[in-house]
Amino acid sequence: MLGTRVLVLNQNYQPLSVCSAQKAIVLLYLGKAEMIEHNHDIVHSVSAAMPLPSIVRLNWLIKRPHRRILLTRKNIIKRDMHTCQYCGRREGALTVDHVIPRTRGGPETWENLVCACLACNGKKGNRTPKEAELSLLSHPRKPGYLFFVQHLVGIPDERWKQYLYLC
Repeated sequence: MLGTRVLVLNQNYQPLSVCSAQKAIVLLYLGKAEMIEHNHDIVHSVSAAMPLPSIVRLNWLIKRPHRRILLTRKNIIKRDMHTCQYCGRREGALTVDHVIPRTRGGPETWENLVCACLACNGKKGNRTPKEAELSLLSHPRKPGYLFFVQHLVGIPDERWKQYLYLC
């Protein structure tokens, strides 16, 4: 129960992070945050009881630079939702393919890397998708931080959606 995930909002209600319910309760107890939404479960201590938090908001504004999402094979596959961007296959081994091959000056960027199954990657080889007579299902782009919160952590509570801009 104390391992339940809690959405942490900045003072201006922007999503900041996700923490455990235990950490959120400590923030509430120390007066560093206020509870915005809570679950139906109750947490008991020796002398008090409180509802289990679902969303907390910090009492001060945290100035944080934009979160950078690392360009890794794992994150490319997550961004493309474990789907080959050429044929749409979801099962089997997946790899990362350069849309414009590196030998032709293709950069290591979010916009040039896509998830591909082994068959499509082999068919494309060291050619562009047009030369290999393949087309991309979606144009690759750099994902935002909220995308990763939504897809890695998931949305354990429907009340999170309005704060994660999903309404």
